[in-house]
Amino acid sequence: QVQLVESGGGSVQAGGSLRLSCAASGYRYSSYCMGWFRQAPGKEREGVAAISAGGGSTVYAASVKGRFTVSRDNAKSTLYLQMNSLKPEDTAMYYCAAQVTSSCYNWASRASYNRWGQGTQVTVSS
Repeated sequence: QVQLVESGGGSVQAGGSLRLSCAASGYRYSSYCMGWFRQAPGKEREGVAAISAGGGSTVYAASVKGRFTVSRDNAKSTLYLQMNSLKPEDTAMYYCAAQVTSSCYNWASRASYNRWGQGTQVTVSS
């Protein structure tokens, strides 16, 4: 059974940091691109970052570039999102997702992912 389980969310003041983790099981994690998405209340789910299967290629949304870093440990089947200099507008439910390809084709589109976690809440106060 495929499972993606996020952890590491919480409440933090603006300027602070959090590190999200996503533990994968039940499939060949190392073969697929992985992504992070977020969804704020009343808004569409948006792509935050993605990383290729081998970890050699990463992409970011403009709103987080330079502040967030996506990484993966294929030996541990775990995906990470290091979030620094957090802003109130980063407040959202964060989801990890697995793509159907290794290379993060069309990475910001939800339709490119076929496995999703349940999410972890991040709240940033001003």
